[in-house]
Amino acid sequence: MASEPSTSAPTSRRRGLAWLLLPALLIGLVALYYVVGALWFHRIDDDPSIGETIEVAPPASRAVAVAALLVRREVEMHRWTANDPWFQPTTLLDNMPNFQQGIVAAVARFAIELRDHLSRVRGTSQVDPDAEGAAGRLNYPGDVWFLEWSATPVQPSSESQYRRAIDDLERYNTRLARGEATFERRADNLMATLERIAADLGAAAAAVDQKALADSGAWYDWDADDLFYANKGRLYAYHVLLRELGRDMEGILRERGLARVWEQMLASLGRAAALQPWVVANGRPDGQFWPNHLLAQGYLLLLARFQLYEVVNVLQK
Repeated sequence: MASEPSTSAPTSRRRGLAWLLLPALLIGLVALYYVVGALWFHRIDDDPSIGETIEVAPPASRAVAVAALLVRREVEMHRWTANDPWFQPTTLLDNMPNFQQGIVAAVARFAIELRDHLSRVRGTSQVDPDAEGAAGRLNYPGDVWFLEWSATPVQPSSESQYRRAIDDLERYNTRLARGEATFERRADNLMATLERIAADLGAAAAAVDQKALADSGAWYDWDADDLFYANKGRLYAYHVLLRELGRDMEGILRERGLARVWEQMLASLGRAAALQPWVVANGRPDGQFWPNHLLAQGYLLLLARFQLYEVVNVLQK
């Protein structure tokens, strides 16, 4: 009597093949999670028209309103990515986190000037508590997750501090509209604010000089795009903030005949902020085929800085 063919060997082979395919499938799903998730959240929002139609009740400040709007957009509408832990797909991103931190750095600089100059009648007057709160919280590091393996395992996250800073700015503007706070529209206040912003742009230019001249020439520089997008965020935020600060200080600019120089300065900031190459290259300054995007950005940055100092020089007279 003929025996029936055994099915155990093919079954074993199929089972072994399934065990071999399972890790590959899991690896593929994890890769898909990270890549698709990163692409889904990635956004470099350099819309120059943000805040142009914002409405504030006089004598509230348009610059303060747009400062709060910029931070709110990055924290609540686009998702703050600079402090995302390893298990979030956005941990693959680097351009967006640097761009966001550049925005907050510029708003933090403005908040410091609001605290030290714009919200005070004179240097000896009392510091406004909301301006002080915003300045302190916006200078909080942008890469702090609420769980950190350090001496303090649980601490406030970056976005929680920035949300409180948004509340500080909006509360200050509400009080200002009610006549309960001060926003001094004086030439000396504007001059001091512009000098500090120009100094900040000078530091950014020095970083570009170091990176673009000392470290240029590599086929791909893994750090050049970090600096480029941090500067892009800073330039973009300054473009928006100074546009609205110019509307707050419109009377002073008109009185001193600065309208044209002011518009030229804004145009330079806007051009610098709009640069967004597909790949940030840090080629040799005299290279034929490989560009240097940092130098292009640095030129427009320095042009805007020069024009800021032109405004300062007129205000000093």
